[in-house]
Amino acid sequence: MITIRRAEKTDLLQIVEIFEHYRNFYKCERNNELAVEFISKRIEFEDSFILIAVDESKPLLTIVGFTQMYPLYSSTEMKKLWLLNDLFVLKDYRKKGIAKKLIENNKQVAQTSGARGLFLETESTNEVAKNIYSNEGFIKNKNIFYNFDL
Repeated sequence: MITIRRAEKTDLLQIVEIFEHYRNFYKCERNNELAVEFISKRIEFEDSFILIAVDESKPLLTIVGFTQMYPLYSSTEMKKLWLLNDLFVLKDYRKKGIAKKLIENNKQVAQTSGARGLFLETESTNEVAKNIYSNEGFIKNKNIFYNFDL
């Protein structure tokens, strides 16, 4: 069973591990020390919103996916916007609806915060991600996807 919840300080090392998998997907060199510092600051300062997908069927806490959103603001709308910057699911857990659950939970966070919308971008070659985002109601504008209908 997969549950989605907000990340906590006690999740730090597992978040860093999946965060490094995500960075590797984008051809970034592994750097656990900086990743620990980066993620711990995001959690401590609450300047991002990290959701994790946890496989509850495992005996130990097993994070199998995550998202990270950053708040932005629209001056013209005078409202918050959310940037869904990171979304990653471990390979063995893909095609099980986990990305969809994570996105749905991010939409709920955006709605609850009174945000104007939620947007993201992905590489133009990432067809799997582009299909997921389109199926979840995001509208493509070049390689930027946005959803103002929360």
